[in-house]
Amino acid sequence: MAAVDLEHFRLRRQIPLDGAPTAVVTHPKGDPAVYVLAPDAGTVYEIHSGNLAVGRRVKAGNQAISMLPSPSGDALWVLYRDPASLVEIPLKTMQAGKRIPLRPSAESFDVTQPDPDHPVDPMAVVCCPKDKLVVIASFRDNTQRTVPLEVQPDLACFRKDGQLVMASSRADRTMTIVDVPTGRTVVHLPLPIAPSYQITSAQGGMLFLTGQGVDGVVIVFPYSTEVWQTVLAGHGPGPMLLWEPLTGPNYLIVTNPSSNSVTVLDPDTTKLVAVIGVGESPCQVLMAGGKRTEEQFMLAVNEKSGDLAVVRMLALTEPQLTSKPRFRSASLFTMIPVGESPVSAAVVAM
Repeated sequence: MAAVDLEHFRLRRQIPLDGAPTAVVTHPKGDPAVYVLAPDAGTVYEIHSGNLAVGRRVKAGNQAISMLPSPSGDALWVLYRDPASLVEIPLKTMQAGKRIPLRPSAESFDVTQPDPDHPVDPMAVVCCPKDKLVVIASFRDNTQRTVPLEVQPDLACFRKDGQLVMASSRADRTMTIVDVPTGRTVVHLPLPIAPSYQITSAQGGMLFLTGQGVDGVVIVFPYSTEVWQTVLAGHGPGPMLLWEPLTGPNYLIVTNPSSNSVTVLDPDTTKLVAVIGVGESPCQVLMAGGKRTEEQFMLAVNEKSGDLAVVRMLALTEPQLTSKPRFRSASLFTMIPVGESPVSAAVVAM
């Protein structure tokens, strides 16, 4: 793990682990800690920003796949391949808690998101592509039920109200929308891409998908259960970030690994805002704000070049010298070397 100082834009420390990390998430309730998953070691590490060292760790299986914060924000849920299960890691104890056994074909999962306006049951949906089904598991009572599909689901997510699951298939280029209470299929939507990445808006009204097939982002309306449109988003679009600040415009930032750039779109108008060259093979983008100023920075994790590209978001709103440009071409603020093949990052306060 590499710790980067975003006040002075420099590498602070390399933190050794005993397994290769693939994912890092912040503490769900804002504590100054991050949690790192090393799948082949089956281990989750806790790293505090104060001492930049590994503290507690937990190994709840032999091989993991992915992890997400719990809907309540007091635990992590880790999807394990060996043994096939969802395991709760309470952050208070950092010891394995509840365990939900799964089929060996489980490959990905999502959890419901808390809604302050409407109560949503804490649940997970697990994709089992080889068995052509999804599993809907309740965190409240550890029960689960299987929902058979006609296709192989690779990605799935809940609608914000927890009433629908949207399961996407790469092989069939389709999205199957399932009613959670009954398990019945609501609609089967064709997609112009083989979906690999997804992200939803904060209010849950828009779902964005990227994948092979079209150089664009597919926009789905979860509440009207329809594909709205496909918007061009650079060459070979990959992972995305939807930035929705309290004030100012929203931005959908799409990585383009094959062209070493990111494409910035206005998600409300679907217009192209900017194309920004970053390092080689960007695989993740995230936002950070400085303590001394209110300025926001976009960070691009570049897997091939092993660095972190920093872009001032102010560059997207500054007046342009040319009149009516087709799009903005914001320049890099700085590049920070972080080590070989970075694949994930998170921003945490000191």
